[in-house]
Amino acid sequence: MKSSQSIDQLFNRIANEHLYIETLETQHRDRLDFHEVAVWGIKCALAAAYAEGLAEGKKVKASRSQTCN
Repeated sequence: MKSSQSIDQLFNRIANEHLYIETLETQHRDRLDFHEVAVWGIKCALAAAYAEGLAEGKKVKASRSQTCN
């Protein structure tokens, strides 16, 4: 399982690449904390997060099957 820090880095990378959001940290400024995002951008970001989770799940499953033998 990925650490909390690496998950945050993943979320930030996906937000930057697919939604063009520079950071997910609260900036306490409306113009920096709220974004207009196209639905296709959200769809791409969700697909990227799903793909990362699926890949991570396969790694965990593979490592468990190797240790059980």
